[in-house]
Formats: sequence, structure tokens, C-alpha cells
Amino acid sequence: MEANPQETPDPQSEDQSQPQHPLSTTPFTSLTLSLPTHFVSPPQLPFKPPKLIKIPNQTSSLSLFTLSLSSAPTKPHFKSTIASYPLQTPLSLNPRRPSEPSNLAGARRTSIVWFRNDLRVHDNESLSSANTESSSVLPVYIFDPRDYGKSSSGFDKTGPYRASFLLESVSALRQSLQARGSDLIVRIGRPETVITELVKAVGAEAVYTHREVSFDEVKGEGKVEMKLKDEGVEVKYFWGSTLYHIDDLPFKLEDMPTNYGGFREKVKGLKIRKTIEALDRLRGLPAGGDVEPGEIPTLVDLGLNPTATMNQAKASANASLVGGETEALERLKRFASECKSQPAKDGSNDSSMYGAKFSCKISPWLAMGCLSPRSMFDELKKSASRTISASTNGKDGGDMNWLMYELLWRDFFRFITKKYSSAKQNNAAPVTACTGAAA
Repeated sequence: MEANPQETPDPQSEDQSQPQHPLSTTPFTSLTLSLPTHFVSPPQLPFKPPKLIKIPNQTSSLSLFTLSLSSAPTKPHFKSTIASYPLQTPLSLNPRRPSEPSNLAGARRTSIVWFRNDLRVHDNESLSSANTESSSVLPVYIFDPRDYGKSSSGFDKTGPYRASFLLESVSALRQSLQARGSDLIVRIGRPETVITELVKAVGAEAVYTHREVSFDEVKGEGKVEMKLKDEGVEVKYFWGSTLYHIDDLPFKLEDMPTNYGGFREKVKGLKIRKTIEALDRLRGLPAGGDVEPGEIPTLVDLGLNPTATMNQAKASANASLVGGETEALERLKRFASECKSQPAKDGSNDSSMYGAKFSCKISPWLAMGCLSPRSMFDELKKSASRTISASTNGKDGGDMNWLMYELLWRDFFRFITKKYSSAKQNNAAPVTACTGAAA
């Protein structure tokens, strides 16, 4: 039989011999041509491509993709099973900001910063971290009633002078936060209760705060953690009250020397971390919750009784003793300038302050956290390097001058208090004040 080169397979006869595959069910099935198998040398048959291939030009039309062939009488359609394809969602035209939770910098939607003895915006790791990792931040300071009133011995737990300094420091912190687009929420109450209420009000996912060292403060941290654990809220702790960071110590805290001389030898040559610059702008307050800032209490609100005698005594003793970060930084600059201009005593390398300038007198601001030890060290290193430079001509080693001695003594007492603040350490060895070091 002679083959007809113009003969092509009949689609209808082929459909009768093979099972049908509706295009509406499998729109992406491949097309095949059935040729007679009895040809010895089959000629190459002309291939007729599809007359029309419609390719969608919009991503949202993927569900309506169709393939039309000349042999297809109608355009097949099928219902898309992709209910919420990501690309069908319109993209935002606004640029992404660091505060948006979709960014890594805004992993947490809302956070609370619990200020304690860190009443400052400079070199404040908890505040900086919360601002970086959150879309909105709620700064909070809480006056705990347990810190006021009379102790079991009949003394004021917090006297009127210290309380007045604290109120001024809290007020200054609020002004600093407001100048950077935020605010300070002030409350009177127990932290474990107040923070839990604020967490529920604003939907916070984490609480940022600095660790403290005394037994009562550590106990209070535990109560806050227990309350927030029930709410599924994380408490993130930071360290910022010493010159040397607790994580950089060359020994475990439980193995810390119980005498100052041993501690000083251990930390000799230890690197001091860099200070954290104050942020120009802070995250705004949470939109939800309708949280009122609250009024800063008075001495009377704290259960203290200010008198005219107290005001007169404060005015006559030291009128410039004003709490707050701004006052602390100004005082530090003045002190650094005085150190730089003062000649060394008797022409020696000893740059200790003497006479009426026997001390830097910055301890109150360090205690309240209005100033960090690292900021103090950096400022004096820039302005008066002679004051804190190392000396090696002393008989007892003389590797640090008087100011470094003071800052190291402060570190020693902070770390040793932290070591013994746990109830598990009650049977530990007693602390020795000094060994081979001037007190």
C-alpha cells in the first residue's frame, strides 16, 4: 500500500480509541501526535502549532490561565484552588520603616521599658534595645510603696532628701523622653501588679529592664517574672550599673574574690565596653490601651513629711544638688574641666583632687543611674586623661589613680552584693574589705 504523505490522523477516530482527558480537568497535559506504526520509513509530517497561546500578563490571573488550540471548540475554564496566593495581595506603596513588625528590627510589636536605677537615656542598653526591636515602646517608672515608710528598726527606708533627689531625677527623665518623641508612664504601686496591668492594656510582648543587685530588688524581679510568665511575656534583662560588664568578668560571679585586693588583681587589664549613644528619636507610645502618663508624686504622696527646716537645710548645704541626667552631665563636664586645669600636687604625677576638691561628688547621680560609670570614664578620659591615666610608681602596684580606685571600689561592692543576694549563698565566706589596697 502506498502511503499518502498528505494524510493526517483523524482526531475523532483517535479519541474513540483512547480514553478522553478533558482539558477542563487537566489544562496543562502534554500534547502528543499518534502516527501509524506500519510505515517502514515514515515521512516527516508537518507540525501544526497551536494558533493561540494566551499567557497572563498579571500575576493575579494565574488562576485563569488557559491554553487554546485550534482543535478545541471552546475555551476551557477551571476554578482556582488557590484561595489566598501571596502575590494576589496588593503590595504597600509606603517604604518599610524600622518600626514595622515585618522588619527584623521590629520583631516585637509593643514593649515596655521598666526604669529602675537607670534614670537616663544615654548609655542605656535596655532602652536602646527596646527601641531597636519594637515598633512601639512604653517607658515606665514605678514608685514601690515598700521602698518607703519605716523599717523594722524605726528608720526611714527612704529619707526626704533622697526621695526629693529621686523625684527630680524622674522628672528630668520624663522631659528627656518627651524631647525625643516619647513619654514616661509614672505609677505608684507594686511593680509585679502595675507591669502586669500595663502589659494587658497595651498588649506588650516583652519587658526590658536592667538587673539590680540587692536581695529585695532581686526578689522583686522574681515576682515580676512569675506574673508575666502566666501572661506569656518575656522579661529581658541588661546590665549597666558598673564600669566593667558582669559578662566580661574573668571569673564566675560565685567564684568572685571576697576581698577588694583579689578582685582588683583579677580585673586588671580588663577591657571596658563602649558607651551607648543616646538616641535622637525614640519609638512612639503604643496606640492602644489609652494609658495615661500619670503625675509624678510629691513627698507627701510617698508618705514623707517635708518641713521648712528641711528646705532651709537643703538650700544651705548644697543648692546645686539637683537630681537628673542633665545636671549629672553638666557636673561631669565641670569636674573634668577642673581636673584638666589643676596642676599636679607638689609637681608629682599624682593627680588626686585635694583641699576642698577632695572628691568628684558625683556619687548621688551614679546611685540613681542618672550617669553611668562608663560615661563618666569616657568623658574624663577625653577631657582629662591625666586624671585617670595609669601610674606605675606606687609601692602597692599603683596601676590606677584615685578616680579609678573609686570606680573599682564601687564595682566591687555591686558585684559582691549581687553574689550574696541569692538565698543559696547564705553560707558563703564573709567579705573582706581590703587586701593590699588603700581604702
